[in-house]
Amino acid sequence: MREAETTHISGSALIAKLRATEFGYLDDSSHVYLDHTGGGLPARSRLAAHFRRLTTFCYGNPHSENPTSSASSELIDSARCSVLRYLNADPDEYVAIFTPNATGACRLVGEAYPFAWGDRLVLTLDNHNSVNGLREYAHSRGAHMVSVPFTGHELRISDADVEAALSGGGDARKLFAYPAQSNFSGVQHSLDWVEMAHAHGCDVLLDAAAYLPTNRLDLSRIHPDFVAVSWYKVFGYPTGLGCLVARREAIGQLRRPWFSGGTVQAASAQIAWHRMADDASAFEDGTLNYLSIPDVETGLDWIRSIGIDTIHEHVAVLTECLLNGLRALQHSNGAPMVRIFGPHDGCRRGATVALHLLGPDGLAIDERVVSRDSAASNISLRAGCFCNPGAGEAAFGIPRTVLDRASRLSPDTIDEYVHSLGLPHGGAVRVSLGVSSNYSDVLAFLEFIVETYRDRPHSGESLGPRVHC
Repeated sequence: MREAETTHISGSALIAKLRATEFGYLDDSSHVYLDHTGGGLPARSRLAAHFRRLTTFCYGNPHSENPTSSASSELIDSARCSVLRYLNADPDEYVAIFTPNATGACRLVGEAYPFAWGDRLVLTLDNHNSVNGLREYAHSRGAHMVSVPFTGHELRISDADVEAALSGGGDARKLFAYPAQSNFSGVQHSLDWVEMAHAHGCDVLLDAAAYLPTNRLDLSRIHPDFVAVSWYKVFGYPTGLGCLVARREAIGQLRRPWFSGGTVQAASAQIAWHRMADDASAFEDGTLNYLSIPDVETGLDWIRSIGIDTIHEHVAVLTECLLNGLRALQHSNGAPMVRIFGPHDGCRRGATVALHLLGPDGLAIDERVVSRDSAASNISLRAGCFCNPGAGEAAFGIPRTVLDRASRLSPDTIDEYVHSLGLPHGGAVRVSLGVSSNYSDVLAFLEFIVETYRDRPHSGESLGPRVHC
C-alpha cells in the first residue's frame, strides 16, 4: 500500500474515532450538526481539561503580582506564544492580541487605523458585516471606500479587479480587507492578494474566521498586517474569545481613540494625559478572560494532535460528496431540487455551501420554512443572509439601482426591505461541515431534502419575522 493511502486511511480512522469519543453526544442525541461556520463543536476531552485546570489551582486577575495573578499571566503568555507558533508567525514580527471575537479584532483595527481625508479603504463585496463596518470609521474621517466586484456566477473575485482597486489612490494611505474564505459561499480567495496589496502600498486586514477551522494559515509565507480570528469557530470552546494577530510594525501606526483599565501604563484624572502600554495589552480593554484564554492553547494542541491537513482533507472529501449529492437531486418532472450559490465543485472552496431548495416549479422555498422543517428533523443548519450582504446581493441578482431605491424607502422591517427589493425570499440555506462531520450527516441532509420537498409544490409559505443581519 502506498504511503499516501496509509496516511489517508489513518486519518479517516482517527476522524471516525473522534466522532465516537469526542463528539459522541451528536449520535447519542441523533443530532445532525451542519453549522460549523456558525460555530465549531467542543470536544469532550477539552471540556474535561478545562474543569481539571479550574479545580486543581486558583487563578486570579492577571493585573498584579500575587500568586493567583502570576499563574494567570503565565498561562496567558503561553497561550499567546501558542497562537503564534500555530500560525508559524515569527514573534519578532507578530503579536497576538486577545479579543472577544473576530468582530472585536476588526473593530480594533477600524477604530485605531489612521484614516485621513483622501485615504482609501478597499473592500471586496464578499465580506462579513464585521469587516463591512470598517467603512463607517473610514467615512467619518474623510477616507474613500472602493468596492471590488464579483466576477462570474461562482461568486469569485478576479485578480485583475483586485489589482485595479488597489492600484488607485496614488500616495494615499490604503487599507485592504477581505476574507480568506467566504462565510456565505465557501469561496477561498487568493492569499497572494496580500503581497499584491503590499506592492501597491496597502496595509492588509485578512479575515480568517471562516478559513482557519479547516485550513492551514502560514504567516511565514504570507504576511498580512492584521489577521482576525475567532477561536470558537476553530474548536468550539471557549466562546467569546478571538484574536487580532498583527505585525508589530502595523500596530505601531494605530492610534486608539480612548484608553481603559489595563491598556495604559499611567494616566491622570486631573489633566488630559495618559501613556498607553507598550505591548499587546494596549489593545486589550479591561480584564482579560483569564479563565478561558488557556483553553486556546489546549485547543491548538488538540488540533495539532489530529493534524490540520487531516481535518482539511476530511472536510474536502465530505464537501465533494455533499455537492455531488445536491446536484443529483431532482423532482419527478426532472426539475432540480437545489440551486447552489458559489462553486459547484471542490475547487478553491471550503466546506460552506449556500443554496436554495426549489419546488418542482423552480421557485425557491422560503428559507424560514426550511429552517423550521430541518429543526423538526433534529438538523442544525443556518438560514438567512449570514451577515454577508454583498454575497447575498450578487447571489440573488439584486442590481445597484434596486438597492438605491430600497434604501430611500427607509423600510421599518426586514420583511419590508426584502419586499422592496422585489424578492420572494430574503436569504438562503447554509450547510457547513467540520471536523466532527461524517458521511452519515451528509446523507441525512440529502435524505431530508428528498423526503420533505420532493414534488412538493411551492406554496409561498413563510414563517415569522426574518433573522436580522
